[in-house]
Amino acid sequence: MLFFYTCKQAHQKLSEDLDRKLSLAERTQLKIHLGMCRSCTNFGTQMRTIRMAMKQMAEGKSSDQDKP
Repeated sequence: MLFFYTCKQAHQKLSEDLDRKLSLAERTQLKIHLGMCRSCTNFGTQMRTIRMAMKQMAEGKSSDQDKP
C-alpha cells in the first residue's frame, strides 16, 4: 500500500467516493493528499457541485413531466 496518492489516484478516489463508501485506508490516504493538494481539493468540490446540480436537474425534470 502506497502512503501517498498521486493526483491521478486522488481524482479516481474522489470520483469513486460519489458512488460508494471508501474504505478507511482509502479515506485516510485521500484526506492526506487533499490536505497537501489544493488542486485536488478544488476538483473534489467541483465534482460534488456537478453531482448536486445534476441531481437537482433530474428531480426538476421528473416533477415537470408530471404536470399537465
